[in-house]
Amino acid sequence: FHEAIGDTIALSVSTPKHLHKIGLLPKTSRTYEADINYLYKIGLDKVVFLPFGYLMDLWRWNVFKGLTTEDQYNCDWWKLKYSYQGIEPPVTRTENDFDPGSKYHIVGNVPYIRYFVSYIVQFQFHQALCEKADQFDPKNPTSKPLHECDIYQSKNAGNAFKDMLKLGSSKPWFDAMELLTGQREMDAKPLLNYFNPLYEWLKNENKRTGEHLGWETNKK
Repeated sequence: FHEAIGDTIALSVSTPKHLHKIGLLPKTSRTYEADINYLYKIGLDKVVFLPFGYLMDLWRWNVFKGLTTEDQYNCDWWKLKYSYQGIEPPVTRTENDFDPGSKYHIVGNVPYIRYFVSYIVQFQFHQALCEKADQFDPKNPTSKPLHECDIYQSKNAGNAFKDMLKLGSSKPWFDAMELLTGQREMDAKPLLNYFNPLYEWLKNENKRTGEHLGWETNKK
């Protein structure tokens, strides 16, 4: 939950609209191509991470439950990597290797699912704040695209964010989230709203170029 707080602010302050407003980018006319490039950049950070953020703890949980045994640690790691990310090792790997250990959170026994959660929840926060700033309408999402929202100088958004944050640890995280978003559970719809222009572009571009989507079942 707390991981999402800073990222929520970053979703506003990193937009070309905000950077223009504070004089860090020159005043140039916005183009559709520039919007897609911006969303592509953000997507490579936010969306591409999701399967990795999930499989990290999925592997750990399978070890704890005894579903992944010691003699299958590395094999099962790469099965998950291939299944969720479409990634294979560049060289032959065996059970003499321990590739999960290359990530500190594995060897340090630090839960990683918090990062997966934060990458979903931050878009719920962002959309809620943008609605309060009157910069996004979920009933008409194309009129004011979510990825263009900048809550800078919005008192309504700032006060709503403050009301949630001042709860500190006095309430469970889902109570705090409900105060801001009206939701007590994770919801990927705001993330989909944010990236919808990129999603539509990718659909059309993949159709135009005849791209093969996904990857084949690993038979190794």
